[in-house]
Amino acid sequence: MARTRTAPRGPARPTGSGRTVPGPAAVGLVALVLVTALAVAAAVHGFREPRASLRSSSEPALPSASPSASSSPAPSPSTAAEPPDTPRGDGRDGLRAADGLVPAGTTVFDDGVPAVSGLDPELLEALRRATADAADAGVVFHVNSGWRSPAYQDLLLREAVAEHGSEEEAARWVATSATSPHVAGEAVDLGPSAATAWLSEHGAGYGLCQVYRNEPWHYELRPEAADRGCPDMYADPAQDPRMQR
Repeated sequence: MARTRTAPRGPARPTGSGRTVPGPAAVGLVALVLVTALAVAAAVHGFREPRASLRSSSEPALPSASPSASSSPAPSPSTAAEPPDTPRGDGRDGLRAADGLVPAGTTVFDDGVPAVSGLDPELLEALRRATADAADAGVVFHVNSGWRSPAYQDLLLREAVAEHGSEEEAARWVATSATSPHVAGEAVDLGPSAATAWLSEHGAGYGLCQVYRNEPWHYELRPEAADRGCPDMYADPAQDPRMQR
């Protein structure tokens, strides 16, 4: 039996058509190159795509823009919040600071507040001297009421009648707009209690006197008090002859 000779393996061999056919080693090399190229491409693509996930978990995400936020109109003056220095009771029965309503924390140096600027100049000057001296002793004066418009005084009187049940009883606390020293700019109501306590001891030296025993906050100017002391107090406004007009 004749032995068949096996042709040696080589990288490529010519065919009858004249084309070169790659050998098994060459085919394996090409496949390896392709697989490596695909692996590199996949790695590069995977590195680029999830960059957003590299942000620290503690870092907040940026908020998305809201279409409604950019299109919302600015608030009109009628709907805007009131400023922080709005007077207490502002808008009550149509009254405002121009009627003598007092912002919280007002002092005798607040010329921009009508309740202060409407006071008699001599009364205001005495109040400012006393306030400055009291401050050296650590005592602060606040103006709770000063000049008032007739409309404001009338409102206070109506409220007093409703509270006390009669005009006679209300007159012990609130005068009419025709007789009130507040409407004339000749009276001021002060606080807190430390301020009125200081004035009860030192006020006469500035001509500042408590006029009614039932109103320790109500002070008026009595210039002669600096030499002779404050006059006797009335029990209440109803006992004051000025209120009988």
